[in-house]
Amino acid sequence: MKLHISSETSRLRSVVLGTAKSIGPIPTLEEAYDPKSQEHIKAGTYPTEEDMVAEMEAVAAVLEKYDVQVFRPKIIEDYNQIFTRDIAFVIDDKFIKSNILPDRDQEIEAIEHVMRQIDPAKIITLPEEAHIEGGDVMPMGDHIFVGTYKGEDYRNFITARTNKHAVDALVKEFPDKKVISFSLKKSNHVAKDNALHLDCCFQPVGKNKAIIYKGGFLIEDEYNWLVDFFGKENVYEISRDEMYHMNSNIFSISEDVVISEKGFTRLNSWLREQGITVEEVPYAEISKQEGLLRCSTLPLIRD
Repeated sequence: MKLHISSETSRLRSVVLGTAKSIGPIPTLEEAYDPKSQEHIKAGTYPTEEDMVAEMEAVAAVLEKYDVQVFRPKIIEDYNQIFTRDIAFVIDDKFIKSNILPDRDQEIEAIEHVMRQIDPAKIITLPEEAHIEGGDVMPMGDHIFVGTYKGEDYRNFITARTNKHAVDALVKEFPDKKVISFSLKKSNHVAKDNALHLDCCFQPVGKNKAIIYKGGFLIEDEYNWLVDFFGKENVYEISRDEMYHMNSNIFSISEDVVISEKGFTRLNSWLREQGITVEEVPYAEISKQEGLLRCSTLPLIRD
């Protein structure tokens, strides 16, 4: 397999889509990795396996409609394997394994059948101290955008997933790229104040547009840099509530086609105004785990 990912919006050819099958029992509050899951555990509204499987199959159907090659993880009994973006990511022709929460180590083993098709020399393992998840990493041509948390209290946040060591490791691994990092707001207990990953408060879409939530960024100058990069007229600003419902976490099949949650009425109208075809799917149950469409896809090949 010849990997190729140099942007978020080029025509998608091959992807790993997660699975909600055999997801296991509802986690305890102590086992939850994010404040939104904790909210739904407390409220008794945590999503069912049946509902989440149906949502993911709706995405699979859209991908197949557009002739995208879809890989799925091998099923591990009683194990959450929805968010494949967390476990690895591709930049250019390199497959980079994430250093993620220790409890989730088995997830990468479940896509071994995919990794066997990749040149071993192109599979990169970052240094142990470099914590990173794919939701924080966005290839943008000659740039790589990275969400991070650099505070001294990094270890106190279960929601801080990508550290400064990881940013430095990407700089070293991709010397010809401009690696730009963005410090994100973190909260262990308030989902509306937590940008779990960069794609929870920002995502490029179309040819030169972007969805962004200002409140997800710790440093206003970094938010301003992004707005200037795209041009204010090309930026779609979302509210705190829209960020909470994961409006920035849609998924591009190409510059002209996106998969989006059917409830994102304001966003979907704007996307259509930009000339983008919106394939709407139900994904509100999966969003209760603080992840959405980008989180549950791991692109391998784009044009």
